[in-house]
Order: sequence, then structure tokens, then C-alpha cells
Amino acid sequence: MTNIATIHSNLKGDKTIWFIVALLAIFSALAVYSSTFSMAYASLKSSESYLLKHTIIIGFGLILTYGSYRMHYMQYSRLAPILLLLAIPLLIYTFLFAPEINDARRWITLPIIGMSFQPSDFAKLALIIFVARAISSRQENIKDFRSAFLPIIVPVIIVCLLIAKDDFSSAGLLFLTCTLMMFVGRVDLKYIGLLILLGVLGIAFLIILGNIFPEEFRTDTWFARINSFITNADGGWQIQQSKIAIADGGIFGVGPGNSVQRNFLPYPYADFIYAIICEEYGLFGAFVIISLYMGLFYRCTSIVTKCQKNFGAMLAIGLCLSLVIQAFANIAVSVHLVPVTGLTLPLISMGGSSLLFTCISFGIILSVSRYIEANIKTKSIDMYPAYEGYH
Repeated sequence: MTNIATIHSNLKGDKTIWFIVALLAIFSALAVYSSTFSMAYASLKSSESYLLKHTIIIGFGLILTYGSYRMHYMQYSRLAPILLLLAIPLLIYTFLFAPEINDARRWITLPIIGMSFQPSDFAKLALIIFVARAISSRQENIKDFRSAFLPIIVPVIIVCLLIAKDDFSSAGLLFLTCTLMMFVGRVDLKYIGLLILLGVLGIAFLIILGNIFPEEFRTDTWFARINSFITNADGGWQIQQSKIAIADGGIFGVGPGNSVQRNFLPYPYADFIYAIICEEYGLFGAFVIISLYMGLFYRCTSIVTKCQKNFGAMLAIGLCLSLVIQAFANIAVSVHLVPVTGLTLPLISMGGSSLLFTCISFGIILSVSRYIEANIKTKSIDMYPAYEGYH
């Protein structure tokens, strides 16, 4: 108990968000361990080996969370242009040279360590930080075309289009997040409308390219998923198995490790992990997961109202929106409210780079809350004048 009390006292920032991170990590380990049984059987491995690997990734991710939390959030403003300049060439390289896996070019292998890496995960984080910086540094003339178009809209369109070719769901999520950030940041509605118009034109452009180069673009997959959602009332095989899992769970579930549908659901450890949680922990477990993400959103909006710096407010709400929207998009797929997207459940689904960048996002949010808490305690508007030059 003393060790827990010591850890609690040393962790600054929003304690509720720390608690949410811890609970999501615990749920992740339990759900991944259970949902990898069929994959372990097919690969002649043990579920414990997958659990060990996942636990190591979560552990490293939590270290990144702590490291991101320890860094002053205004430092991310300085890094924003550098991160974006790294992200765009990485996306272009992936677009042109990445190996094709499951009809998509999403992963590149890092030299020396040999680890697969998804540049779109890095690009999403880089763009959100950059948009937060661009909006906060131009508040005095945010309704001006020159301030809104070149520094905000153009990077959003470029990054989202580069991601959309092989990962339309992630691109759509990022586009929606940036649009909402512009709305919260008081960008003139006509420029937000211009962003949406350019986004629609970008999708049309990709569809045209898909018709010309069907082997290079996944537009057929997009239309197939949308058509299946509209015309198929039961949602097809994936959604049917997901619904069975949710229905079998009842109120309190069949118990940890007792899922049956993990043997039938595709990617039960990633895309449909929420259905496995519903089956094993029932309506109670489903409500807990939803409550955790809603709690994250509530605490982040509280951070925004207390933050003295525009950049901190925009950074926290941007990262929060990205995580929460992705979570509810994943949940909506499991209950057949939207077409299948391929989006994972943040900090719960098994993953590599996606899980690590999710952990970094949580750390940055906690960094913002940490310095807000310090300012409130000292009743100081700005304890860190050295960072006054950042916006």
C-alpha cells in the first residue's frame, strides 16, 4: 500500500486520466490473452507467448507515456514542424516502396531492429500537434484566409490524402479530428467548409485514380464495405459473429477466457476485440469500456477550460478527439452502426506502432494537465516564462 501511495503522489497531472490509462492497459492484457487462442492454435504457439509480447509492448508504451508526460507540453510546439517534415516523406516512401500486405501498403520495416512500423500512426500524431500549433499561434487573425488556408488546410489535405490511399478509415478519422479542432479553435466556418469541400474533391480524385489503376488503389474495398453495410441487413459474416458474441455475453458475460466467438471472428484481438469483451464481461464490461473513453473526453474538456495557453488546450482536445472518435468508431463497427473500418480500439487492441503512439498521445495529454495543475497550485498564470515564446 505504501508503494501505491508513493507512486500516486509522484504522478502529477490528472489522476483520473492516469486511472483510465491503467484500466485500459489491464483490459488490454486480459482481452488480448483470451482473443489470441485461435491464432495461437493455428500458428502452433501458445497464447502465453502472444500475451508476453503484448505485455512487453504495453510496458514499453507506458514508459513512452511517462516520458511524454515528463516533457513540457510547450516543447511539442517547437517540434511540430520537424515532426510534420519527417511524416510526409515517410508517407510518400510508404506509398511508393512499402511491401504490399493484405492489398495495402501501410508498413515499413525499421533498419537494424527489424520492427514493422506504420508511418500513418506517426503522421496522425505529427499532424494533430502541427494543427494545434498553427491554430493557437494565429488566434489574433484566425479568420483571415492566409492564416487559415496555407498553414492549416494544406497540410491536412496533403497528409490525409497520402494516408487515404491504403488506409481510408484512418485518413477519415484524422480529417474529422482536424476539422473539429478548427471549429474549436474558432477558424471561420467558411474555411472549415472549404476544408470539407477539398476533402470531398480529394476522395473523388482517389476514386478516379482507383478506376484508372485498380491494382494500386483500394477503392473497390471501400465500395464493397459500404455496399455490404447498406444492402446486407445482418452485416455479413464478420458482423454476424460479432453480434452473436455480444448477445451471448448477456449482462455479466461468460467469464474471462471463455469466449467461443474468438474462434470465428476475424481479428478478434484487434478490429473486433470489443465484441470479445462484451462476450466475456457482458453488458457490465461493455459499459465500463465506454465509460472509460467518455471519462477521458470529460477530463480533457476540463483541461481545455483550465489551460492558460491556447496551444495546450488545442493539443489536449485534438489528441483526445482522435482517441475517443477512434474508440467509438471501433465500437460502432462491432454493433453494426457503421461499415467495417479496420480501426482498432485505442490502448486495448493488440498492436505495435499504433499502441505505442496511442501511449504517447496519452502522455502528451497528461503533460498538459500536469502543468495546468502546477499553475493552479501556485496561482500563477505562467510558471514557465522560458516557454512564453511558444504558442
